[in-house]
Amino acid sequence: MTFSDVLAALAVVLNGLPQALLALSYGFAALPTSLAFAVGTAGALIFKTVTPISFQAETIVMAGSLSDKREERLSMILWTGLLMAVIGALGLLTPTIDFIGPSILNAMMAGVGIILAKVGIDMTKANPLVGSVSIATALLIHSITGDLVYTIVGSVILSSLAGILGKNGKEVDSGSLAYEKFQFMKPVINKRVFRGILALTTLTIGGNIAYGSITASIASSTANIDHLTLYSGLASSLSAAFGGGPVEAVISGTAAAPNPMLSGILMMVVMGIILIFGLLPKLAKYVPSQSIAGFLLVLGAIVVFPTNMEVAFEGNSIIAGVTTIVTAAIDPFAGMLSGVVLRALLMITGGI
Repeated sequence: MTFSDVLAALAVVLNGLPQALLALSYGFAALPTSLAFAVGTAGALIFKTVTPISFQAETIVMAGSLSDKREERLSMILWTGLLMAVIGALGLLTPTIDFIGPSILNAMMAGVGIILAKVGIDMTKANPLVGSVSIATALLIHSITGDLVYTIVGSVILSSLAGILGKNGKEVDSGSLAYEKFQFMKPVINKRVFRGILALTTLTIGGNIAYGSITASIASSTANIDHLTLYSGLASSLSAAFGGGPVEAVISGTAAAPNPMLSGILMMVVMGIILIFGLLPKLAKYVPSQSIAGFLLVLGAIVVFPTNMEVAFEGNSIIAGVTTIVTAAIDPFAGMLSGVVLRALLMITGGI
């Protein structure tokens, strides 16, 4: 392992911390999430993969928005993780992808981009000072650098400082920290949870394909999405079982390191240590959840939406448009289903 491997790992850790704070704001505990990073480390070692897992804003926001009850949020993540692990273990992801098609999948991800941007705007409404500074600095930094790591770090730091100064130096509340312990959460199943499982499963399939493939390509490697789906699913389900948050595939800068697999493993180990020793909740006392508003807006409106929409429009533009809008208005599963049904109808009527 080289010094560059270590630097790449630390940079990705730094990128993940604000999204970890976002998870705290939705009631997901930091300590039990360390279990997910342990599973991710084991998965990367066993399958010798260059694709690590970490906090992913898309899944956190989606899971946090699907229910206002913590028990239901955790149950959605747990059941989704188990379902994804089964899909990965049986090698069912490739035929699923082939059936849905790239146009619908990318249109669904574009709709998620709209959801992310909206959450950033809503956060700004809840805390105008912090949110406005976060958005302004995020747009400025991204327009200059085009780098998401600089964007998230710079906007979070500057908006947090604005929040602290605006409250005359008082600590900023980033949500309840009462769940920081290992406590088994008995999963529930009801109509809302079932709908959440469908939405999160659809989102996870799209995310694993997109982020897993991109990270592998950066490392000049080939992604085995089934392996990634297996260990990321087990990681999230184990985390949620004890009150932790979702951990999914991410576009990781460790892929550009001289030894991408070792750098990715180091990143997950460091993140796990931060969670185990309770450093994240201490940081949360001074960093408002709205400090990530700018990053969510940039990620959703500038990165996720246009890149996925461009690919989606390479297929049928009507199907792509409907899938995107329904996803943004309802959830990813509804969006994907609408796209598949519309495609079938157009095929029957000769529209395509």
